[in-house]
Amino acid sequence: MGNDRASAQAHLMPHFTSGAAWNSDNLATIERGEGCYVWDTDGNKYLDGLAGLFCTNLGHGRSDLTAAASKQMDKLAFFPTWGWSNPPAAEAASMIAASAPGDLDEVFFVSSGSEAVESALKFARNYHVSQGDEGRYKVIARDWAYHGTTLGTLAVTGIPKFKTHYAPMMWDGVRHVRNTCGDEIPDGGSASDLACVRAVEEMILAEGPETVALVIAEPVQNGRGAVVPPDGYWQELRRICDKYGVLLCADEVINAFGRLGHFTGSERFGVVPDMITFAKGVTSAYLPLGGVIIRRPLVEAVWESPVAMFNHGSTFGGHPVSTAVAVANMRAMHDEQVFDHVLNNEDYFRSQLEGVQAAHNCVSEVRGTGYFYAVEFCADAANGVALTEEQHTGLRGGVLAQYVRDAKIMIRPDDRGATFLAICPPLVADRAVIDDLAARVDQIVARTDQWLA
Repeated sequence: MGNDRASAQAHLMPHFTSGAAWNSDNLATIERGEGCYVWDTDGNKYLDGLAGLFCTNLGHGRSDLTAAASKQMDKLAFFPTWGWSNPPAAEAASMIAASAPGDLDEVFFVSSGSEAVESALKFARNYHVSQGDEGRYKVIARDWAYHGTTLGTLAVTGIPKFKTHYAPMMWDGVRHVRNTCGDEIPDGGSASDLACVRAVEEMILAEGPETVALVIAEPVQNGRGAVVPPDGYWQELRRICDKYGVLLCADEVINAFGRLGHFTGSERFGVVPDMITFAKGVTSAYLPLGGVIIRRPLVEAVWESPVAMFNHGSTFGGHPVSTAVAVANMRAMHDEQVFDHVLNNEDYFRSQLEGVQAAHNCVSEVRGTGYFYAVEFCADAANGVALTEEQHTGLRGGVLAQYVRDAKIMIRPDDRGATFLAICPPLVADRAVIDDLAARVDQIVARTDQWLA
């Protein structure tokens, strides 16, 4: 362990990790995984309650997925899709198109979620230019939403701390509106009366509909903690976008491939957006892959216009090995009825987390659906007392992270808009794993209760 840690600390640059945390004596090296658990080089076993990063949907140690990669590497390890196709990319695209809602039939592959969203932004602009609407370039996104880390997607992301240093480098065409957290349909009203719906339409009108290219949102928003929209919200987004000629993109980098118990979150909420971005679960993270599913009429409109093509691409888009793993992953999800497994266990999962909430006075809310939840903290749930800034700072400053580490569970102590735990296990987690997860969360929450007291 010592040599592994020393090598990492000497040469491996971490992602979204402070120098102090990376240089700590507690830095662990994860060397193997099986199912919903992973082990470090000291032999410690951890429950992977975040599915890696919302992505190892079939769990760890799947030899069928590694075999698919090896077999494809022996046959064709790489060839670009710039004017060429390859069999696994074509098969993966066909499988995705067959399961996507409506006429979302065209699949543009890239290598990550950020690239997927970047591609959706560029396609929206490309489409509008092809139709002579060259004034449309603005994007409407939501507060606390995470859409990626490239400069384009970072501008669309609604999380201040990720953007602060890079503000001078970002384009100015993004407008953020309130998300759905805490918003409810008023008595006697409908989804059109939601403040979060009105905010979208009001922003389009304020900016001028002729300047707006795209509205982008996650079906269940990760930032702010597994925020589930009110009934009818997505239908209202679709209505508004149709009314003003704006494209609608569902960012499903987390939501798709079973996280909500369906192939896409859009299916769960009964909407056909113009684009769906995906990544993470498409290969259960066994290899990098992402993409955008686009409505066929939009693609055909570009091809038939003077523009003639989607003017965008990447070296590894449609990589034959990644797409071969995607095919094996999607087949396994179908054959093993993984989506049904999520739907059959989501109520049990929620009930176990709500049991933790009921046992402790520092949990204000359990939010989420499918296998995607957040447990939010407060100072005094019985009396509706929120955390003070000092308590927020203390919990976020290492207290919660230490409690999570001591419980040997990988879930995220999150600070995006609130202080909460993000919980998102592999989709293969059965009730025994859910019980184990809930017990470890209970341990963390109990210690938090004591710390607050």
